[in-house]
Amino acid sequence: MSEPSRKLSTEEVSALMDGLKTGDLSSSTIKDSKDVEVKVFSFGSDDLTLLGDYYALRLINERFARQVRTVFLPLLRVQPRISSFPPEVKTFEEYSSGLDAFMSLTNNRIEELRGSLLTVLPPSFVSLCTSSRYGGKLEVAETSRTEFTSTEEKIIEVVNEGICRVLENSWKDLTPITLKFQSREQNPQFAAFVESTDLVIVCSFVMQLPKIDSMSFDLVYPLQTLKPVSSLLRSRVQSDVIETNLNWKDRLQNAVLEVPLKVTSKLAEPVISMSKLLKCKKDDVIDINVEDSVNFYVENQLYFSAEMGELKGNAAVNLKKRLV
Repeated sequence: MSEPSRKLSTEEVSALMDGLKTGDLSSSTIKDSKDVEVKVFSFGSDDLTLLGDYYALRLINERFARQVRTVFLPLLRVQPRISSFPPEVKTFEEYSSGLDAFMSLTNNRIEELRGSLLTVLPPSFVSLCTSSRYGGKLEVAETSRTEFTSTEEKIIEVVNEGICRVLENSWKDLTPITLKFQSREQNPQFAAFVESTDLVIVCSFVMQLPKIDSMSFDLVYPLQTLKPVSSLLRSRVQSDVIETNLNWKDRLQNAVLEVPLKVTSKLAEPVISMSKLLKCKKDDVIDINVEDSVNFYVENQLYFSAEMGELKGNAAVNLKKRLV
């Protein structure tokens, strides 16, 4: 049940009117015997605690970092090492001010969330992928340019399509998404993404390659885009999506079960003197005592007690007791 509204007293109304005239609306102008608590509030600000600790988003980024290597491997011809940084919240103006005037900015629409996603690739990153893809050296060319070549535009398109495909796969355990290309710009000032004062979530990824300084690229989500799934992003349980194929645990178990192991069984370990060994010649017979049970080893580790036998004309070992 809601509390009844409290009407202003005559003194409070008079103080308010006086304040409107003088421009002073401080609490000192209100002559009230009770203490008044004042809390500063900035209209239009967003509650950054809405997404909690970004737990699910960090998991998505880690999964994306592992899988996106398949996109860059055919271009770079080496296996890159890609790591993700924790997501950061800042205004789009604050983020774009740290970018160079010449970048590759691809705006994709997330249909299910009715929002956008911005993929930011530095020109050195695009140049490296293009050079390596067509047989060049794995090195960064230090050149000052203001536009991409048609070949680089094609590489940007290939990279963006691969990133979108991997992102859709990375998000599917949380919520299915579909990414569609909208626009591409080369200057952050002309990127029709969000207003400059809007908050965005910046997910940065760093790529490490041999004999080259590390390079990074960003995925930028508007905060408003992720608000509809804020409860899922706070949850530490991923999703109820059931995959039709084997999950990673089953595949790992099957891979472990296929590891070949060397097994041996020792019938006897006779002891012979050095003098008798030196007198041994071809066709000599050494007596041994075969026990009722023999030891069965796996990779030189004793595992079973067994007995010797025969199966379909072949020597066989019958495992009797597990020792470990």
